[in-house]
Amino acid sequence: MKKVLMKLVASAIVVLGVHGTAAHAQGTVSELALYQGPDRQARLVEAAKKENGITVYHSYPALTNVMTAFNKKYGIKTRAWRAGSEAILQRMITESRGNRFEVDIVQNNAPENEAAHREKLLQAVRSPFTVDLIPQATPAHAEWVGVTLDVWTAAYNTNRITEAELPKSYEDLQDPKWKGRLGIEANNHGWFGTLLLEMGEERGREIFKNIVATNGISARKGHSLLTTMVASGEVPLALTVYNWNPEQLKAKGAPIKGFTLKPVIAQPSTVALMKKSPNPASALLFYDFIISEEGQHILQESSYVTTHKKLPHPLRDDALRYIDPAKAIDMQNAWLATFDEMIVKKAK
Repeated sequence: MKKVLMKLVASAIVVLGVHGTAAHAQGTVSELALYQGPDRQARLVEAAKKENGITVYHSYPALTNVMTAFNKKYGIKTRAWRAGSEAILQRMITESRGNRFEVDIVQNNAPENEAAHREKLLQAVRSPFTVDLIPQATPAHAEWVGVTLDVWTAAYNTNRITEAELPKSYEDLQDPKWKGRLGIEANNHGWFGTLLLEMGEERGREIFKNIVATNGISARKGHSLLTTMVASGEVPLALTVYNWNPEQLKAKGAPIKGFTLKPVIAQPSTVALMKKSPNPASALLFYDFIISEEGQHILQESSYVTTHKKLPHPLRDDALRYIDPAKAIDMQNAWLATFDEMIVKKAK
């Protein structure tokens, strides 16, 4: 999150003016979100008829597929704004402090939505569909829910590297044969901090120190950009792309393939209902839809690892190690400093 939360708290926020106010009182949003009666679905559908669609902030390109299916099912229009995870969090906080309440649903990484929870921007939801999700998808405060898992994998260009050449561990990347062939995403301090915890701080630092000193590493901002560079051959092997990045390009015929190095790190990508959602009934219908088996299947078709227990995925197993969203916030300065010092500043 690159200190976004701390910067926003410490600095003055520009007041944008009230361009939109919640159409429903706070109690109404809370009442709908926490209601668990047998007529919950019917009540939401009826209330949604009096609303004006929903506004969704999101970082996933393929979320539009879910929106299209949702609109087809309920006839509820969706307005979308897509940006990076940090920009979404910044906009949420800025608009809230400017008394501007237009967004209903936010899809973002777990640490960013955990930060929004700390800022008291989100509403707890009691959805009957969460029972079918893995435990890591449902925090105790219930102010966000994991819809997919972003699993960090490596990826290689199949024209530049053979399967037989692939490293079996991070230790293998210390071999001089990888000189000038490695790349990494430049903002993956959460991944790196968690990886060092899993490997053992001292051991992990020594391994990556040797990798960078012996072979160098290029740092590129953006998982999609890094994946594209692997597909083009400019970066023969990338250490940190999201599992779905190479799968989506491979499906289009690109010479790219993903693989894992243990420990494999993951974090939930989440959706959350805004505490002052102007269209809470419609937003809750979308919330339910995206975590239902129907909505989860749509995400799975786009190569995402879903959180639904009935939709298995080979990457979603007991060996996964998860970033703790709260720890990611508390440790972000330390993790960022370590990642920058050991990797980014020495990148070539």
